Amino acid sequence: MKILLIGEYSRAHLTLAEGLRSLGHEVLTASDGDGFKNYPRDVDLSRKSSGVLDTFTSLISAFGKFKKFKGYDVVQLINPCFTTQNVRVNSYFYKELKKNNRKVFMGAFGDDSYWVSACLGNRIFDYSEFFVDGKAINADFNQRFIDKWISTPLEAFNRKLAQSADGIAACLYEYYKSYEPFFSNKLRYIPLPVNTAEIEFQPISEEPEKVNFFIGINKAREKFKGTDVMEKALTRIKNKYPDKVTVTRAESVSYDVYRQLTSQAHVALDQLYSHTPAMNALLAMAQGKVVVGGGEPYIYDLYGDTSNQPIVNVHPHEDDVFEKLEWLVLNKKDIPGISKKSRLFVEKNHDYVTVAKKYLDFWGK
Repeated sequence: MKILLIGEYSRAHLTLAEGLRSLGHEVLTASDGDGFKNYPRDVDLSRKSSGVLDTFTSLISAFGKFKKFKGYDVVQLINPCFTTQNVRVNSYFYKELKKNNRKVFMGAFGDDSYWVSACLGNRIFDYSEFFVDGKAINADFNQRFIDKWISTPLEAFNRKLAQSADGIAACLYEYYKSYEPFFSNKLRYIPLPVNTAEIEFQPISEEPEKVNFFIGINKAREKFKGTDVMEKALTRIKNKYPDKVTVTRAESVSYDVYRQLTSQAHVALDQLYSHTPAMNALLAMAQGKVVVGGGEPYIYDLYGDTSNQPIVNVHPHEDDVFEKLEWLVLNKKDIPGISKKSRLFVEKNHDYVTVAKKYLDFWGK
């Protein structure tokens, strides 16, 4: 098959492309590299800034590149915002892609109108980035998402895209549940792909003398991801057990630097409000790290296997995070076992070739 993957979030399309190519398919990736993360891509759709000149230059460049996106068996858009251009431009690009290619699929890989609506409704999730215990959180920050996705031209385009696309692929429990009430007939949950062959397994073979906790900070989204709350709990642990704990902190770093810093840790803290492990958590688990983050018991049903549940699940409260971190410090002997289970979980459920086969099956049907 000839496949075009447009847009990038956390290396998902790039790794999927690797899996598809290993199965003999022709794949082209086109994206902005996911901003500062700057992941590799075959066709660059980035723009240097939001200034008038850079916007105009990138727009002309994008039009030239999209003219060549013809004759593909499958096109997948990672999100309604699949380029950095405005909604009118993306809507035009989508019409051209539908006209000039066999099938076009939409990815539910990040924030969009269906997910924001689901979070605001307080009916599908026990908690989210928008509310905890039925109460709104980070209201000022989250208003940006409401202003972007609700009752806007972007919401209208999102709904048009979801209705007219040949199918919708959701990579996380939250995104799947947001679309399920409306598009169960053409929606599929497919796990994020991870190329474990390229990620060195660093098993924690013995009980560590001091537990090294890693936390990655994206300053632009720390409240949204809950890392501000997790860091407070981590500071409390460090202060309470100064001789038993070390902390590695990384702020808005590239993928390669992130992996390097994670490799030095025993435990990695991930998104507080997530129900599911996202890409950073999976990469840490593939290295053999213990992940503290989103791993609710019900998400394992989507995998079809509840026998291995290695994620140290936290609820969105500082005290709960503190208690889970303290449990790890006081039960260091269990860390090597969780380390092995973490790697096995990723190998079984997120292997990039296995995931690529699931996409081929979905696209074919």
